[in-house]
Amino acid sequence: MDTVKKGKVPFISKIAYGMGDVGCNFSWMFVGNFLMIFYTDVFGIGMSAVATLMLVARIWDAVNDPLIGTLSDKTKSRWGRFRPWLLFGAPFTAVVLMLTFWAHPEWSQTAKIIYMAVTYCILVTGYTCVNLPYGTLCGAMTQDIDERATLNTSRSVSAMIAIGVINIITVPLIEYFGEGDVKNGYLTVAILYGIIFAACHLFCFSKTREVVTIPPGQKLPLKVQLQSVLKNKPYLLALLGQLLFGFILYGRNADMLYYFTYVEGSANLFSFYSLVIIVPSIIGAACFPMVFKWTQNKGWTAAIFSTLTGLTMMMLYFFSPNGSAVPFYIFAALSQFFFSGFNTAIYAIIPDCVEYGEWKTGIRNDGFQYAFVSLGNKIGMALGTSLLAAALGSAGYVANAIQNEAVISVMRHAFSTIPGVLWILTAGCLVFYRLNKKTYNQIVAELEESKANKLND
Repeated sequence: MDTVKKGKVPFISKIAYGMGDVGCNFSWMFVGNFLMIFYTDVFGIGMSAVATLMLVARIWDAVNDPLIGTLSDKTKSRWGRFRPWLLFGAPFTAVVLMLTFWAHPEWSQTAKIIYMAVTYCILVTGYTCVNLPYGTLCGAMTQDIDERATLNTSRSVSAMIAIGVINIITVPLIEYFGEGDVKNGYLTVAILYGIIFAACHLFCFSKTREVVTIPPGQKLPLKVQLQSVLKNKPYLLALLGQLLFGFILYGRNADMLYYFTYVEGSANLFSFYSLVIIVPSIIGAACFPMVFKWTQNKGWTAAIFSTLTGLTMMMLYFFSPNGSAVPFYIFAALSQFFFSGFNTAIYAIIPDCVEYGEWKTGIRNDGFQYAFVSLGNKIGMALGTSLLAAALGSAGYVANAIQNEAVISVMRHAFSTIPGVLWILTAGCLVFYRLNKKTYNQIVAELEESKANKLND
């Protein structure tokens, strides 16, 4: 108990928290990297319908994310506020993931679009019910800024391993399980990944604990909570960072399988590319604490990693895995190394903003704040994927055919130059983040003193 009071988190809890993001990626990264090409090339849905869905679904997210965030803040159970959502939400979402990748290419276009819209929107809701409380859980496990950095490093390292494994094995697994029928391959992989998703979150639920207590009397109307968020400048910068993060990451990820299939001529190159970048991913994520120790500012740490990600990613435009493999894979490894450091930093920022908000306004609303982070990330994802789909569609994309030069150009730029420039833009935003380690520790000390005075009154 003394360890918990000091803000230290047990090692098994750090591992379990990291495993939660393994589960998240076996759902959401699978969706981000493979769902768009599954819809167009396997299910047989038109590119314009896919682009429209990605945008329209965000209207529901605008309601669903803050709602789930508020509900998780108000949750009271013997397991805490956030952990119960993992227990009950993960199995449900796993089933919906399986249904989402159940293709029916023989259906009419109208029936396909209806099925796509219903399953995708339910999947997004289920994922929110799990991922949002999971992300918020970090702030409830400790208030120690270094322990939170370690938790987010565990999360990011685990995520990078999971993403690498997913990207390496998914295409071969689809071919293996499909035995010539790609739709059966996708469905079997979705069943496997759904089971992994649920198992990882149940393990996270069982080995983590919530020890940070929420101040009493926090039942506040939506307007008051929104006003408190608007006064939280570090949080608003983190929210902008998440919006750009989602736009760049998921737009590029949706493009990658198209890029290797149609530009480079082989979907199997995607698996090899993913194999090359998995070790740099892990090392980059693990380097976050060292850079943070130097900068003492998580926003500046994220900005450094983001700048270097952008510069190395732009270099990929000039090389090819077929014609100039060595420099191509060197810059691929470097861009992933720096991206992994950024990924760790941007998520490590969020819990600290909760304390700042409580100190600034007297309102602590972890789930509500994380809801808008999740929403910002999803809006970015929707814009990135829908704009890619719209660009490919207008350039003349035809599924399972040789593409024209305009389509090839869109795929090449979406893989390298466009995300590269946007990563540098993201860095420019995050240099204005001012909540450093010294200031944060002063804020936590003042909050603890205030709570102690209230207890003594």
